[in-house]
Amino acid sequence: MAEVRHQYATVRGHRVFYREAGPREAPTLVLLHGFPSGSRMFRHLIPALADRFHVIAPDHLGFGNSDTPPADTFAYTFDSLTDVTEALLAQLDVTRYAVYVQDYGAPIGWRLALRSPEAITAVITQNGNAYEDGFVPDFWEPVWAYAENPGPRTEPAVRAALSLDAIRWQYLHGVDRPELVDPDTWAADHREVNRPGNDLAQLALFRDYASNRPLYPRVHAYFREHRVPLLAVWGAGDEIFGPDGARAFARDLPDAEIHLVPGGGHFLLESHLDTVAGYIRGFLTTAGSPA
Repeated sequence: MAEVRHQYATVRGHRVFYREAGPREAPTLVLLHGFPSGSRMFRHLIPALADRFHVIAPDHLGFGNSDTPPADTFAYTFDSLTDVTEALLAQLDVTRYAVYVQDYGAPIGWRLALRSPEAITAVITQNGNAYEDGFVPDFWEPVWAYAENPGPRTEPAVRAALSLDAIRWQYLHGVDRPELVDPDTWAADHREVNRPGNDLAQLALFRDYASNRPLYPRVHAYFREHRVPLLAVWGAGDEIFGPDGARAFARDLPDAEIHLVPGGGHFLLESHLDTVAGYIRGFLTTAGSPA
């Protein structure tokens, strides 16, 4: 079993936690988590890949073991989270890497690619959206309403996403074998996103999520221009980002490798770890390992 190093770096004045494994001279794979989790979501995937890759998985500010600066001192936007991730990678001297994106990790990964397209050697998107096709309307309509008109009428619907029941649902919906999903996942996520003051940080990110949609045409142009190798491996039962979001990558990247995993949900690694790890290892071997 590979050793996983649990480390901190001070980035732009904030303490950022990251998991790291594998030899530093090996090709680098950066894992970017989504809401409401942290790099913990990769706790089993990292050892499964670290024999071949140098794996780095940070916690975004406001998540996991990273700092949660007050919302009145730090702008919780996807641009700001990208700034921190970009600075961390520079500090670690990571200049070329493949990237795995899930949920919130996707808009961060797309911004990294748009800023430095030459840095990205391959993309793995696991329920990480880049197309309007992916949005499941029933889930996203309250988010769009809150982003457009934040206030007491629209806030309760999105604030409910911080509840234990809502976080449990994120882990279990669409999963055909829920007994495989560790209940510690949603308990830990609930505890961490509800740290004092973190509700305001999370609400700010809900409001800012609408900023990702206008970015999509630029992302699609990046795909067409740079022809980055892309693997989309998607929980077919996801009711947040539906399967059409996975299929849509083929419009701009006809050679994209796309897999819809039956019985998998939004947090696919919890129930189908071996499937995802196998696809990743095969994809990076076929696409050419990042260097």
